[in-house]
Amino acid sequence: MTVWQIIIVASIAVLAIKLAGYLVPERVLQTPTAARTANLMTVALLSGLIVVQTVGSGQGILIDARLPAIVAAAGLFALRVPFILVIVAAAGVAAALRALGWAA
Repeated sequence: MTVWQIIIVASIAVLAIKLAGYLVPERVLQTPTAARTANLMTVALLSGLIVVQTVGSGQGILIDARLPAIVAAAGLFALRVPFILVIVAAAGVAAALRALGWAA
């Protein structure tokens, strides 16, 4: 299969799954278990995306200035610092480490 054929097949599969969601009865979606599962899946997928984008580099793992910046941001979030300050601080940590030559 070519790349475009794979993309088309994957797109059709995603559309089919989405359309199948409309067939699920309303009473199933209103159960506490379904709501909790949906909330936990959202957190898990976002966490996975953050980890992949932070330490992923092609097929390998690359530890650079992004990882300490994420750690600093997580610490500031735990302290309930306003979001804009968290972003500025994380960018500052990454910039400082890159200026010191610690990571590319």
